[in-house]
Amino acid sequence: MGIELDFPAVLAQWPLLAKGVLWTLGLTAISAVIGLLVGTACAWARSNGPVALRWIAATYVELIRNTPFIVQLFFVFFGLPAAGVKLSPETASVIAMVINLGAYAAEIIRAGIEATPKGQFEAAASLALSRVQTFLHVVLPPALKKVWPALTSQIIIVMLGSAVCGQISTQELSYAANLIQSRNFRAFEAFIIATGIYLLLSIGVRGLLNWVGPRYLFGGKR
Repeated sequence: MGIELDFPAVLAQWPLLAKGVLWTLGLTAISAVIGLLVGTACAWARSNGPVALRWIAATYVELIRNTPFIVQLFFVFFGLPAAGVKLSPETASVIAMVINLGAYAAEIIRAGIEATPKGQFEAAASLALSRVQTFLHVVLPPALKKVWPALTSQIIIVMLGSAVCGQISTQELSYAANLIQSRNFRAFEAFIIATGIYLLLSIGVRGLLNWVGPRYLFGGKR
């Protein structure tokens, strides 16, 4: 007996899929912006900060990079309420994604910073730039240029990892696919379609980031 596929039964629920896509993109956008800022701050702390700050940043990075994302998510959503901090699923998802991306971005950006030629630091010193000015205007732009492909890939990984957030009822794409299959029992079709959408999102977000980086984060507009 052959398997009868019914993709229209899933596509008929397109408002749920569209909502899931919007939530996935929204979570990714917010976590990418804040996560890169956190990563940049931690990269600076590990490269140029005081010893105490270096230890704090290093502990954070190693803790997050050596624990699963789902454990981090569950800690934020289920663990923090025990300390009196109650969060919505969406807020908890953003916090967990920011924490996760920040740790990985810190190491990627630090690699770019450490690859900066010493001559650039000497040139900045000759212009009497402060350490902060040197970092923001002399060191960071070329460092980002070197590591932007790796950062882009990490943002995509975090976006795909947002599928786990459906476990705490965040209404992203995988949550929508699971809800659809629970209604019509078309699990195979629902998750095949979700897989295709994730693939398209990955390609689209990667293209957008490759366009944004050279124009607005390093090198100026072209």
